[in-house]
Amino acid sequence: MSIYFFISFKFYKLCILIIKTILNFQNMKKQFSIYLFIIFSVFSPVLKAENFDAKILRTVHTNRNTSLDGVMQGISNSMYVVLPVIPIGLFASGVINDDKDLIGKSIQIGFSSAISAITVLGTKQIIQRDRPFVTHNFIENIGNADDYSMPSGHTATAFSLATSLSLQYPKWYIIIPSYLWASAVGYSRMHLGAHYLTDVIVGAIVGAGISYITFRIEKKVMQKYR
Repeated sequence: MSIYFFISFKFYKLCILIIKTILNFQNMKKQFSIYLFIIFSVFSPVLKAENFDAKILRTVHTNRNTSLDGVMQGISNSMYVVLPVIPIGLFASGVINDDKDLIGKSIQIGFSSAISAITVLGTKQIIQRDRPFVTHNFIENIGNADDYSMPSGHTATAFSLATSLSLQYPKWYIIIPSYLWASAVGYSRMHLGAHYLTDVIVGAIVGAGISYITFRIEKKVMQKYR
């Protein structure tokens, strides 16, 4: 089997598995249902108690070092650079070296990030939580954020990538930097006044959870073609 046929077939199989998981909740119906239930049951009461989030955000945002605004904006936007570079780089390396395992890892990382983004967009439309600067006049919209607040898309994507890398390469020198970067992205969203703490926490849970699910799917697919 040529590597190009393998890539096309593997991509097709992953697409089918992901679509079935999303539309029919097959393979991991129970886990995914429990996952969503935990998110909404745990954080729904918090959403009604805006004072909790507002107090924490006021402390972080209004007491921030304004000279670091540019740095935090850079950390926040680093997701747009890191996200495509890592999976594309791994994929290209896999093709060049005829490494099917590396190709599989790169596809899993890319899929998990894409599904995290789709989940975030859908959840935002369901919850429709206003951004902090819309509700509270003491919050500045430094990062020019728009749309709804819950959950944090930047944080979800960052934790999706960090979790995928940590699962695929379970070494301390991968895990620690990955989660430090993802945590910095999450904190930057509060520093910039774009999200509440609970937005960031839910974003991290969504990103990490989806990465774990797609990691398990990828491993099942790879076992069939090794």
